[in-house]
Amino acid sequence: MTTATARRTPADKHDERRRALADSALRTLGELGYARASLREIANNSEFSHGVVHYYFHDKLELIVYCVRQYKATCVHRYDGVVADATTPEGLVEGFAEKLVETIVDEAPMHRLWYDLRSQSMFEESLREAVLQIDQTLEDMVWRVVSTYAELAGRAVAMTPHVTYGLLDGLFQQALLAHLCGREAALDDLRAQVVELMPVLLAPEGPTATGA
Repeated sequence: MTTATARRTPADKHDERRRALADSALRTLGELGYARASLREIANNSEFSHGVVHYYFHDKLELIVYCVRQYKATCVHRYDGVVADATTPEGLVEGFAEKLVETIVDEAPMHRLWYDLRSQSMFEESLREAVLQIDQTLEDMVWRVVSTYAELAGRAVAMTPHVTYGLLDGLFQQALLAHLCGREAALDDLRAQVVELMPVLLAPEGPTATGA
């Protein structure tokens, strides 16, 4: 037995089990959405029993929030490579747009679940704090991309991080819906819209913005 294994506490094992359950539940949640998914339904579509799922998560709300937090914690680093590798503003925009398209193709059910949860928070107060926290991490992610784009272009960002995120998130959500509806041009349209929007986010001249 290794030292690392020996030092694993019951709390560590509990957290590992919750993460495994969340990974297993995400596919079902992405397919069914918030309203249609129950703990029993989630258990029926996983290798875990209903009793086990209920032991680690008090109710559906706790499980879904945990799942989305876990998924989005990974998502927020999706564009780090694009930012790190970019040497020109044009290259950054092209890489960013391509990554947006890629994640819609590969992970549409997970994004659909997120937007479902965000909409439900309008009606369920218990969801709001978690949704606002997740939304903030996504806003920070988008701001890292846009502020780096501004630095490469030698210009300032003309809008606040909140407005910038709202614009790009709106384009992404519309493209996701169009893709789910089977519109063949949806992803090409998203690429073109991002390329067109990014320069509009920048001020004509001045020092690079700091997010103030």
